[in-house]
Amino acid sequence: MAVPARHPVVIRFGAFELDAADGELRKSGILLKLHPQPLRVLLLLAERPGEIVTREEIRRCLWGDNTFVDFERGINFCVNQIRSVIGDDAERPRYIETLPRRGYRFIASVAIGESTKQTLPFHLPASSAESKVAALEGVEPGSAHEIRIPRSRLFSILVDRWSRKTVVAAIMAFCVIAVLIAGIVSYIYRAPKLTEKDSIVLADFTNSTGDAVFDDALKQALAVELGQSPFLNILSETKASETLKMMGRPMNARVTPDIARELCLRTGSKAVLAGAISSLGSHYLVDLDAVACSNGDTLAKEQFEATSKEDVLKALSRAAANLRTKLGESLPSVQKFDVPIEATTNSLEALKNYSMGAKVGSEKGNAPSIPFLTRAIELDPNFAVAYAGLAARYSNLNEPSLALAYATKAYELRDRVTEREKLRISFIYFRVTGEVEKQTPVFNLWMADYPRDPAPNVSLGVNFAFMGQYDKALAESQEALKLGPENVSVYENLTDIYLAMDRLDAAKAILNRAHTNNLDSADLHWDAYYLAFLQGDFAQMEQQVAWGAGKPGTEDILLSAQSDTEAYYGRLSNARNLSRRAVDSAVRADAKEAAALWQVNAALREAEFGETAESSNQVREALALSPGRNVKIFAALALARAGETAQARAIANELEKDYSSNTVLKLYRLPSINAAIALRKGNSAQALEQLEIVKPYELGQPTPTPLGTLYPPFLRGQAYLLMQDGTAAAAEFQKVLDHRGIALNFPLGALAHLGLGRAYSVAGDAGKARTAYQDFFALWKDADTGIPILQQAKSEYAKLK
Repeated sequence: MAVPARHPVVIRFGAFELDAADGELRKSGILLKLHPQPLRVLLLLAERPGEIVTREEIRRCLWGDNTFVDFERGINFCVNQIRSVIGDDAERPRYIETLPRRGYRFIASVAIGESTKQTLPFHLPASSAESKVAALEGVEPGSAHEIRIPRSRLFSILVDRWSRKTVVAAIMAFCVIAVLIAGIVSYIYRAPKLTEKDSIVLADFTNSTGDAVFDDALKQALAVELGQSPFLNILSETKASETLKMMGRPMNARVTPDIARELCLRTGSKAVLAGAISSLGSHYLVDLDAVACSNGDTLAKEQFEATSKEDVLKALSRAAANLRTKLGESLPSVQKFDVPIEATTNSLEALKNYSMGAKVGSEKGNAPSIPFLTRAIELDPNFAVAYAGLAARYSNLNEPSLALAYATKAYELRDRVTEREKLRISFIYFRVTGEVEKQTPVFNLWMADYPRDPAPNVSLGVNFAFMGQYDKALAESQEALKLGPENVSVYENLTDIYLAMDRLDAAKAILNRAHTNNLDSADLHWDAYYLAFLQGDFAQMEQQVAWGAGKPGTEDILLSAQSDTEAYYGRLSNARNLSRRAVDSAVRADAKEAAALWQVNAALREAEFGETAESSNQVREALALSPGRNVKIFAALALARAGETAQARAIANELEKDYSSNTVLKLYRLPSINAAIALRKGNSAQALEQLEIVKPYELGQPTPTPLGTLYPPFLRGQAYLLMQDGTAAAAEFQKVLDHRGIALNFPLGALAHLGLGRAYSVAGDAGKARTAYQDFFALWKDADTGIPILQQAKSEYAKLK
């Protein structure tokens, strides 16, 4: 007796035909490839148009009630596969609508027709070959998933002269083989194309639209999309530029697919990801193609159509998300870290300018890249990452007020970006505000989500260096070097740490390694300058200053460093001239806050040398030029050292009020300023009390490095001198002398010899006092003769017995 089928023979929707009897999906008569499980889901949805099909119903359809699988991921996979085959869009669906946390609904109109193939209108007995096949598939006869056999095939089975036993055995053997083949195919299909250790080279997009707005913008967008993945490892622009240079090509050369493949092979990467955009009338077609660089085999491909220019970024986001899964990233990871590029910016022009800013910054430094980032936020006032980029650059250029303004804006917009961008924005904000303790949770989360990113380790190293914990700083920086051997910041920070630890050979080795890797930056030249100073290599110092000549944002830094060196040796007139040149250079570069910083730094030197009137004048000029946070810090310290304690106190109070959350200010700078004020008033006990809070950090390197380091022990030494405790004073001045890599070329390093001589004199050790004075005079053998502190030293030395 015939048993009616539950499914209609053919379900038609749009240009598609779903043949329930034969398990086939055709479009305009052409057979489409769709795996069995996605096909079952499509059948389940299409037979109930307009109805909600819950995820639980789909689970039971695919796996029943007694199978334990990751069905959430499996259902998502099935639906994504269906949409990919029929060209549906989850955001603008024509066929399958997603109902979050509930299920799906088939929203297209359907028509039921007859199959063009004849099928058996009844079920074979349970012992038949049909039942055996059904049993192997886990399908009950008469169920929604019964397999129908065409008459021609059934007839051949029935009239075969083999015995029933032979037939069953043959069919079972065939099915076992089919299952094995299916398993192998499934394994190959699911096997990851890449591993977490493999890196990918991004080629520039092939743009055949004739619209230049897509140039650079789409590659940058794709880098943002893939950059949020903890799985994929994109070859950095720095490493790509280095390798291009080694290949004899310009560092900013266009990376065509052929050049990208050579880059891939040279850098030991695994694949090249090439993108292309073309026009289809008023529409655009976005293609992504991941190719193994070893043999040119395609690893994964994606193609999406955008109905307008405004939808191109959206299409790219969908293509990138699908590609991540195909390349081996787990679906939960893609779902967790899948913020579309439109959240970062929906402006192609803004994205193009941001990309240009990144390139120019890598090639020419911070200052030249600023106009591009400024233009990016003009085009998109909600471009959070561009604000963060400006904040970082202004911070590097010693413009903390502008840095704070841009960092604050980025932080306000941080919920609009990818997770990785959010972490970077939070870090930059807390770095600029000086809230060291708030950075640690950000770094912990960063390292947990992106364990191969060196950035949090680099920044932790900087924080440990501020606290004077150089062993911990070194450990973090060495870990960062393992993770990012092409990251120039790693080399900059490692050099700083080795200098602070007086490991000059190690510092030189790191600088040489950076040079070997074709890495370059203004900070590396600054580090090379300080290394040369500590080694007494004056020719190398002059070479570094010459390198910076004419470079905005770099020339002024090196000129100010050279002015400190001249002052270190007592050549004050030369130091004044170089400071003026540093100030003028910064003003020409439109960096007034940096200019004011170099001027107030000079004012602090003048105060230490006893030139109090000159110091006060320079402080006033600096504050008139730009009364920023760092300028006020050194202005207050210079005024306190020059004896203008009331004005120093007023500025200190402003700083405490305006920057109450700044860790560096609270734990290092303000206590030093307060101690200097107390000393000038003759209150040594109060000075020592103020300096007590600094003790755990007194050997640290507070920003801006290396200005004003080691002031706490130097001031403590002077407090003990005032108390006539020569032994305690000598220990403090010796602390300065024992850490030349922290003091560097600021004149405190020279004046500590004089302080040590005075301390031994108070302690009654004339021999050691005489030696310390002589060491000071040796450093100042070419000093300007009229400097007050030099005249005092000579008078004191003459009285030694």
